[in-house]
Amino acid sequence: MAASQRYLELDALRGFAVIGILAMNIVGFSMPEMAYISPAIYGGTDTPDIISWFLSYLLVDGKMRGLFTFLFGASLMLICDRAAAKGESPAKTHFSRMFWLGLFGLIHYFFIWWGDILFLYAVIGCLAFRMRDFESAKLIKWGVIIYATGFISYSLFTGSLFYLQYAAGLEGSGSEMALEYQKAMAEISPSAASIASDIALYGSGYFNILSHHFGEKWIGPFALVLSNGMETLPFMMFGMALYKNGFLTGEWETKAYRKLAIKTISLGLLLLIPLGIWAVASGFEILITLNAVMSWAMPSRLLMTIGYLALMIMIIQRYANRPILQRVAAAGRVAFSNYLGTSILMTFIFYGWGLGLYGSIGRAELYLFVLGAWALMLLWSKPWLMRFRYGPLEWLWRSLARGQPQPMRLS
Repeated sequence: MAASQRYLELDALRGFAVIGILAMNIVGFSMPEMAYISPAIYGGTDTPDIISWFLSYLLVDGKMRGLFTFLFGASLMLICDRAAAKGESPAKTHFSRMFWLGLFGLIHYFFIWWGDILFLYAVIGCLAFRMRDFESAKLIKWGVIIYATGFISYSLFTGSLFYLQYAAGLEGSGSEMALEYQKAMAEISPSAASIASDIALYGSGYFNILSHHFGEKWIGPFALVLSNGMETLPFMMFGMALYKNGFLTGEWETKAYRKLAIKTISLGLLLLIPLGIWAVASGFEILITLNAVMSWAMPSRLLMTIGYLALMIMIIQRYANRPILQRVAAAGRVAFSNYLGTSILMTFIFYGWGLGLYGSIGRAELYLFVLGAWALMLLWSKPWLMRFRYGPLEWLWRSLARGQPQPMRLS
């Protein structure tokens, strides 16, 4: 296939990812940050809320971000291939794109929503570029090594809180260990006063929120690179490898996709279901739930991301000519606009500078907003692309990266 030709598989996969990631992010838009980890912290533990947390934990948490990250790695390879085919410098093209993506990410984080991943992708994307000439097998090998190292590191870090809890109990209140434990717990299990303060902040005016982001939360984008890099880099490497070996462009046989999807999704669920049940049965005891979400789920996250990709490629190939699939692919072609547009829409709905619904909607009811946003993405993307070459933010990113305005309207 020519370097300039589009891959339906990549467009539609990106569409599924940008649509699905809101199902993961919706709690972060609408509730205090740690409610994402546990409904006991905020959002309620009624049966519908527990069910929505459990299903999200099993089916969505980390997997949609995983899809995005795999596809970012694949896009890195595709754009470098296209640059080389045009006689342009892949390095210049890539690093210019990463510079502007990082700037977009910082604007997104500070001025719109603290849950940005674009800055993380820009920084890690610069590292991943250095591996673009690796063979597929080598990318997978080193991706597994880095991912396993990250899994062990994260597990030791979050698992150490159990020891801290035990040691604090032995030494008693007022001891140095007890004070360390209390400090750690204040971060991961905020008090009622801290939650009330958060709700008041995000229910207030825009400039109060902006001041908070530039004040107490300024370290966020940089801390995310350090805390999430050893998961993000290998996922990008896996995406690069699966682009090179034809997996992501639909070149494998259907039975290979089917076999892989069944194995990886089944094994991932087999590992996750007991962890989810344990968290619920414990009453969402914070250390159990934190470990179940943040570190112990990592093997399943990788397995199920691969399985989802295989399953979605089969769906894309089977229903390629269906109107709904074409709309999903269009949403993927303007994924950047959809991602940032969703942040603007959701912060308008939930923050005080907009409708002010922050902290007032139950966890289960939040998915009505998700369905509405999905409908918007599917409705606007295809008609826009019938008139224009790029989404509005895709055009801006491309124009900035190339140093001149790009042609926008279709002939």
